[in-house]
Amino acid sequence: MGSRGGTNEQVTESVNRSRSLEELEDVHWPPPPAGATRLMAEAQALRHKPVGALGPEDLRLLITQDVGLPYLLPLAVELLRTDPMAEGDLYEGDLLSAVMTRGRTAWGEVPKAARELRAILSSPADLPPGLRQEADSFLAVTARL
Repeated sequence: MGSRGGTNEQVTESVNRSRSLEELEDVHWPPPPAGATRLMAEAQALRHKPVGALGPEDLRLLITQDVGLPYLLPLAVELLRTDPMAEGDLYEGDLLSAVMTRGRTAWGEVPKAARELRAILSSPADLPPGLRQEADSFLAVTARL
């Protein structure tokens, strides 16, 4: 998949990468309860990490839980611009899948990131059938952003 030059910086220019989600959102979650799942504990811990230090798996995990989307979707799109099939711990393209399956409301908050992802997906690519279906759905959902 190709990419358009020059738009990468525009998509993420407003995200302060040295701050954590907790700082950016100014929302402090209480500690996970006793017996919390690994997923709950991991999401909580990742909210304290600077967003610029989040890797593909961190982004995938938080995005699939709809955590910090206005900050994380632009960062994920930036990563996908370089490597559309970037993967976390599940499978090749799992970050792309996580990003493409967020709803219209989430993308409405970050229309520049939506347009950038649309540009990435409009380039000729060989996506596995499941990702191609998700891409088609994303393109339909974000057509008017």
